[in-house]
Amino acid sequence: MRLLYTLVMWLAQPLLRRKLMRRGVQEPGYLLAVEEHFGHYTAAPPPADGNTIWVHAVSLGETRAAAVLVAHLRLRLPGMRLLLTHGTATGRAEGVQLLLAGDRQTWQPWDTPGAVQRFLAHFQPRLGILMETEIWPNLVAGCVQRGVPLVLANARLSEQSQRKTRRLAWLARPAYRGLTAVWAQTQADATRLAALGAPVQGVFGNLKFDATPNAEQLALGQRWRQQSGRPLVMLASSREGEEAALLQVLASFRPLARVDSAQSAIISVVNQVQWLIVPRHPQRFEAVATLIENQGFAVSRRSSWPDGPPPRAASADAESARPTVWLGDSLGEMALYYGLAEVALLGGSFEPLGGQNLIEAAACACPVVMGPHTFNFAEAAEQAQAAGAAQRVATLRDGLQAAAKLACDAAALHAAQQAADAFARTHRGASLRLTEALVQLLAANQRETSGC
Repeated sequence: MRLLYTLVMWLAQPLLRRKLMRRGVQEPGYLLAVEEHFGHYTAAPPPADGNTIWVHAVSLGETRAAAVLVAHLRLRLPGMRLLLTHGTATGRAEGVQLLLAGDRQTWQPWDTPGAVQRFLAHFQPRLGILMETEIWPNLVAGCVQRGVPLVLANARLSEQSQRKTRRLAWLARPAYRGLTAVWAQTQADATRLAALGAPVQGVFGNLKFDATPNAEQLALGQRWRQQSGRPLVMLASSREGEEAALLQVLASFRPLARVDSAQSAIISVVNQVQWLIVPRHPQRFEAVATLIENQGFAVSRRSSWPDGPPPRAASADAESARPTVWLGDSLGEMALYYGLAEVALLGGSFEPLGGQNLIEAAACACPVVMGPHTFNFAEAAEQAQAAGAAQRVATLRDGLQAAAKLACDAAALHAAQQAADAFARTHRGASLRLTEALVQLLAANQRETSGC
């Protein structure tokens, strides 16, 4: 059955090239070294000395989580050379910060036997570490064939993903069984992965709790917050459909001539808040700016702030008195945005998309209001809610009201901020546990290959 899959992947290669060209129009990073996707490299291979450790971090979030693990591995494995692979332009751009002299960075090979074999032959990794969810049948089979231990670290598998994977069990089960080891984030993840044949060897927690926010960005955001003159609520890592929904709700809260006292109080709170939207994907910045203006708001973009956000008096159109929505149209500044915000609405949770990572918000002591869809981080969401670091609502309208109310209540906000900070601190330690397991695996593999 894998032969059928291989045929499909081989036939899809022209479509991949076309997709990369299209995405490269808005994100030029996708046009970098396109042939690497197919296992063709211009740079010389690294020395074949057994010191290359391969980490695959597909996108931005996985790359940030991998940073903590890589730092610990360098301490435990002197002479280690990092091979870092990615599947997205944002992940690759973030990964540059992890590289030292002698390290390599490249695209994940497209999952055909030829590309995989060229990749493995060129880089000759001693160990492969896949972050979170990335399982590719031919990649696993290629590692088994060449005797390269391949593990899944910080592994997660939601109920929804498990249902989808079961429909392709004929392909997925051999791939999961071919892994050398799996270390899961939660016991629920471990149970679901084991049901698919994965060799689960431990539950270590989530590496993302160990990631440290950029201290300079966080301090700058907090300083801007103090200067802004009014509380700020951010829609963090928003996905398509959520920005339009938020703007429509905000438009409905504009002051009206005839409302009862309860409505008037809600409208007053909502309009006391500065609203900020930070889209998940940079290629959507322009589209979101247009959405903001089409809903009758002025827009102020982070990319136009040389010395911080505009003062309140200068951030509205004087003639039309249009309220201004701020747009976070920059990359790699989430710590700044969380420092700037009193409260964050969790993107991806108000549409059936599974929710974005709330751990980064907690690490910045920013409480979260989340919608009903958090299956990508189900246990973390439940734990955050129980700790007082997050609250759940049924609709975006409810979330907007809850976030505005919390942002304007100094005592409640302070308690939620302390709860978020404590929640993040309590769950740290996964990186040390994972590093120790990887070092032990390498030692055991070395004894096995040397016959000792």
